[in-house]
Amino acid sequence: MNKIQLVINIVLVAAVAALFALFFTNKPAEPVAVEINPSEVMPVAYLNVDSLLVNYTFAIEASDKLLSKQEDARLKMNTKLRTFQNEVAEFQRKLENNAFLSRERAEKEQQRLAKKEQELQELEAKLTQDIMLENQKLNMQLTDSLNNYLKEFNADGRYHIILSNSAKDNVLWAAEQYDITNEVIEGMNARYAK
Repeated sequence: MNKIQLVINIVLVAAVAALFALFFTNKPAEPVAVEINPSEVMPVAYLNVDSLLVNYTFAIEASDKLLSKQEDARLKMNTKLRTFQNEVAEFQRKLENNAFLSRERAEKEQQRLAKKEQELQELEAKLTQDIMLENQKLNMQLTDSLNNYLKEFNADGRYHIILSNSAKDNVLWAAEQYDITNEVIEGMNARYAK
């Protein structure tokens, strides 16, 4: 490792020295033609993650499953919240009409409602936590599925780098020949269908 760093440092020092010499010499620089040897070009590809998420069957099913759980949790919370709000309104009505036989009964009812409110807050936090954990689990499964497929897909070593692109975030422009999104989606869907 130290030998590699030493070589890199020597190359960097030589490059800086060469640039320094070129910059401060008065000789006009002649244009240099750069020839690219095709065997030295690093094969690169990119994958549009947004398209993968929209078209990969597992991702679609996982998203639907997560949305269903979110809706169930929201329905459960709304039902319990409505019941609680009705109890609070009933308590207020009784309090305004002096319907409690004693002050102690009113205080006990108020304490019960406060405890119920605390339980509702805890339930909401638990449901939110469960949804977040499920989302994290599904994301990990999706990432694992993608990574395993890409290893299989690139087993022949035709690409040295496969980039992730999302909403033109990482790859601002690339020739279409480097876009392997459709090929990966088709392969992953075929593999998932098995």
